[in-house]
Amino acid sequence: MKIIAVIPARYEASRFPGKLMQILGEKTVITTTYQNVVETGLFDEVFVATDSEIILDEIVKNDGKAVMTGQHETGSDRIAEAVQNIDCDIVINVQGDEPFLKLEPLRQLIEVFKHDAQQEISLASLKIQLHEKEEIENPNNVKVITDNNGFALYFSRSVIPFHREVSYDVSYFKHIGVYAFRKDALLQFSKLAMKPLEISEKIECIRYLEYGMKIKMVETNFVGVGIDTPEDLEKARKLI
Repeated sequence: MKIIAVIPARYEASRFPGKLMQILGEKTVITTTYQNVVETGLFDEVFVATDSEIILDEIVKNDGKAVMTGQHETGSDRIAEAVQNIDCDIVINVQGDEPFLKLEPLRQLIEVFKHDAQQEISLASLKIQLHEKEEIENPNNVKVITDNNGFALYFSRSVIPFHREVSYDVSYFKHIGVYAFRKDALLQFSKLAMKPLEISEKIECIRYLEYGMKIKMVETNFVGVGIDTPEDLEKARKLI
């Protein structure tokens, strides 16, 4: 299989505009993310897909690869445009605001497809268990529930499952927005209209579920810092 990684990068993020160009240590957030993905050595090719000349120039001047795309509602749509003419089998979507992603969770996602002989999996993604009540109730943390085989049933910014039966111990999982797609599933996704659940939650992977595609969730112990707010950036700076 030919496996590539694409980092979708939009400059005008709604909650924190320009976050990818903020300085993290001695480099910008987007450059840190790009270089960390390259250094894993897992991919035949790594590049940034962006609608911003600022981000494009930042990557190129640091000897990276980047392509311009049009305006898109989701990162998956942006990646679909970027890879449509690239010969590959699996596309890994690494969020530009996840600068501390490590090798092991990326390797785990790739392994999913190596063992999917029937090719029933459209995409794979990561989840990590949540323990703190504040983190479970935080709408910035997308929660996911799965079936017994690890396939996603639903994603939500609300608390799922709702803990009505207090005598029963349930686990809560946060969805980490790193995806591994089959290229054909990704291209199909980009042609599908948004439906009400995706629009309501503002969670793009719900579109796959609404159209009956299978998402395999892989549990990880990876604890990164997704930079959605200025406060997240300060947390990330403390890890440098």
